[in-house]
Amino acid sequence: QVQLVESGGGLVQPGGSLRLSCAASGSIRSIRAMDWYRQAPGKQRELVAGLTRDGASPNYVDSVKGRFTISRDNAKNTVYLQMNSLKPEDTAVYYCKATGILTNPGTYYGNSYWGQGTQVTVSS
Repeated sequence: QVQLVESGGGLVQPGGSLRLSCAASGSIRSIRAMDWYRQAPGKQRELVAGLTRDGASPNYVDSVKGRFTISRDNAKNTVYLQMNSLKPEDTAVYYCKATGILTNPGTYYGNSYWGQGTQVTVSS
């Protein structure tokens, strides 16, 4: 059983910073890709940032380039999202997604797992 738990959300003023964490638990040997999505009220869920296991070529949605940084700690099966220079339009529920999980018994799951989400509110 794989579970993803996000943390680090909260209320911050415009221009401030937050660091989100998402830890995957279960009998996990490796995770191929870990991504951050967000969903604002009345809008579709969008991919914010994504990173493969080797950490090469992270991808970002244009609106966060230069402000957000995605990173991962493979030993802890954890992905982070450092968010700087936050804007009111960054307000949303942020979700992490893990895809391509290899468990310790050697079973590979190609589907994706989602966390429950963490609220980020940027407001003065």
